[in-house]
Amino acid sequence: MARRERTRHLIELGGLVQKAGLVDLTDDDRATLYGAMLDLAARAREDGNTLALWKRRGRRAFDAEAEGREAQ
Repeated sequence: MARRERTRHLIELGGLVQKAGLVDLTDDDRATLYGAMLDLAARAREDGNTLALWKRRGRRAFDAEAEGREAQ
């Protein structure tokens, strides 16, 4: 059961990478994606406001997507 939940969680995270356009932007280069994520993590550790900014942006994007689905 825990393995299934972990697998689902990892698939959802991969979906976010795809949804953000990073797969196309990097031409599906995993080394580039990993490097970018390492850079993001380092930036977030250095600046405490970064996570709050990303959270607001993400929520707005999710909300806009939900509104778009409701309008259809």
